[in-house]
Amino acid sequence: MKAVVLDADDHYRVAELDEPAPGPGQVAIRVAYAGIQWGDTMVRDGHFAVPRPFVPGFEASGHIVAVGAGVDARRVGEAVTALTSSGAYAEVVLAPATLTLGIGGMPLRTAAGLGWGAPTAYDLVNTAARVRPGESVLIHAAAGSVGTLAAQFARLAGAGRIVGVVGTTERADYAAQFGYDQLLLREEFPAELGDGKPDVILDPVGGSTRTAGLEQLAAHGRLVAYGNLATYESVLADANDLLMHGKSLLTYNSNLLSRTHPERLADSARRALGLVAEGKVRVDITAEYALGDLALAVRRLAEGSTHGKSVLRVA
Repeated sequence: MKAVVLDADDHYRVAELDEPAPGPGQVAIRVAYAGIQWGDTMVRDGHFAVPRPFVPGFEASGHIVAVGAGVDARRVGEAVTALTSSGAYAEVVLAPATLTLGIGGMPLRTAAGLGWGAPTAYDLVNTAARVRPGESVLIHAAAGSVGTLAAQFARLAGAGRIVGVVGTTERADYAAQFGYDQLLLREEFPAELGDGKPDVILDPVGGSTRTAGLEQLAAHGRLVAYGNLATYESVLADANDLLMHGKSLLTYNSNLLSRTHPERLADSARRALGLVAEGKVRVDITAEYALGDLALAVRRLAEGSTHGKSVLRVA
């Protein structure tokens, strides 16, 4: 089979590899599309220690072609979307059966766009922050795949005001179609936020942005940290100060959740998939790349020149 391999010199190449066989609890998927996500930049840049050569790719759609022990054989032939630990940038990928969801008649291209972003956005709003009707929500990286989904999930949860923060005016124009009430440029936060303090902040940025967010939270507000786009330096918070103002600093780690409680992540992914299938939430795929163009796709993502969701066409 054809697969994209990340070599020790940080270069991607298309190679011929043997097709993998599913082990217990796994399925093998003939990949149609694979989602491109921030984890790809982290692996490329060495933030995740993986042995090289390595076949990257963490989310895929396609059809199940084989199942391992303990998996219902009737799933062979099923159209699915799957979350994987590696290998999605290949013609065949292995995935845990628990994290492989049937998509019914949903287009495979759309299903690939769900990826890790859909359950992450769903959980940020509904499980971690527990957005209540009427609450105000501020979303950093508002034009990204998680941000655009989180804005829609927040609206469905009854959020009263949704503010997005983006890096450029172009990204603000793009994000505006997802229901934000206000959009700020990164340099305008928090000065242009106004008098209303957010009840919930979703923060994948870290660093000074996280510190400023904690200061801006309303009483009884919740800031959910789920990444470090800006810096990996530690952000220190005074627990006594948080206690006095009723503020909470929470974290969300979907990768860890997939290993400790995969059924919880699968449930959130299934709920998000259902809302997309019902037309209540939209996945916006803005770029599609061929198998040999993965390096370009990951570079554009790292540079911040993309918005919405990018996918790799495999089949």
